[in-house]
Amino acid sequence: MKIKLTSVSIADYDKALKFYTEALGFVKKRDIPLGGGARWLTVVSPEEPNGTELLLEPNADYPAMKALKESLFNDGIPFTAFEVDDIQQEYARLKKLGVEFAMEPTNMGTTTVAVFNDTCGNLIQIYQVTAV
Repeated sequence: MKIKLTSVSIADYDKALKFYTEALGFVKKRDIPLGGGARWLTVVSPEEPNGTELLLEPNADYPAMKALKESLFNDGIPFTAFEVDDIQQEYARLKKLGVEFAMEPTNMGTTTVAVFNDTCGNLIQIYQVTAV
């Protein structure tokens, strides 16, 4: 069993694609029209173009997902997390691009984490493993 696909809930394909590619630096992997304006839209890390794909999934308006997203956001709980090599450098790069952080890099013992708003209603955590 392998993890090859995960998703993040969005409401607007273009807005999400712009943030996840231009701010976060991911690259578009698949953009398949599904009819009725729906798309199978994924991004990947440029460092792992054949790695795990992140599906930009337009389910933000479903009542259950809307309630979940709002609860997670209001409680400060990240929807998902991405590993970075240098969290201070990534934090500075993203701040320079105007990304809003809910938590600055914080040492948690074996990792350092930061949390930002992805402009799609999700808090996303970045982390760097600092000790093993």
